[in-house]
Amino acid sequence: MAFSTGGRINTNIGANQAYTALNSTSRELGVHQLRLATGKRINSAADDASGYVISKKMEGRMRAMSAALDNVGDAQSVYGVAEGAYQTVADILTTIKEKQTRAANGAMGSEEKDAIAAEINSLMNEINDISNQTKFNGTALLSGSYSKTFQVGEASADSLTVAFTSVSAAAGGLLSVAAGSVTSSNISTLTVDTALQTINTEIGKIGANVNRLQTKEANLTTAITNTEAAKSRILDADVAKEQIHASKLSILQQTSTAQLAQANSSPQAFLSLFR
Repeated sequence: MAFSTGGRINTNIGANQAYTALNSTSRELGVHQLRLATGKRINSAADDASGYVISKKMEGRMRAMSAALDNVGDAQSVYGVAEGAYQTVADILTTIKEKQTRAANGAMGSEEKDAIAAEINSLMNEINDISNQTKFNGTALLSGSYSKTFQVGEASADSLTVAFTSVSAAAGGLLSVAAGSVTSSNISTLTVDTALQTINTEIGKIGANVNRLQTKEANLTTAITNTEAAKSRILDADVAKEQIHASKLSILQQTSTAQLAQANSSPQAFLSLFR
């Protein structure tokens, strides 16, 4: 470090050094003030290049996992809509089973059996309505063609395919006989037990998949929280520590300013030599 005896006024070494120190202190103080204002320790790559890159990578992970968490919620909603419809169909099939058993009564005449057949046709038409009207986001779920893939994790390979069995009461469908075609003579041919088994199996699959999704939801939430904590340790500022540094630098800034003023005025002492 250069020192001056003070006898040379053309170059004020002391003032230059005080000015340099003041600039350095002001620049460092600005860094800590910005950290206090933003709450971030890293506001640009220059603050910590490796920390900036790592925190951005973590941010990308968190955003991907947050999107996957939304996908999990949507998949659960799809399953919820389908399950409600399947349960209604199961209730209808149970009623049809009751009517089918009732029709197998030798004491009934043709009119009574025709009335039961008409009621069963009505119930089967309702099953078709449920199949056509059960939709999510405008897409029919129980038509037999619904098969969608949901990414339920950070990686694209973490996926779950959601698909449902058709509940159409058409010829060759749930009950083998088409809705509207049931008569007193073919009531006994309705495959109600098989249809109930099919629907109950689908409800069981939905329950198992919803349990999987709930587990994935819990894991994603935990992973997001832990990643956020790791990112915070790298990116966020310790406000108490930054305030301590800012207070110290603020005092140094004031003393540097005072020393600069003193260094600028010190050459005036030599004017007395010319009196």
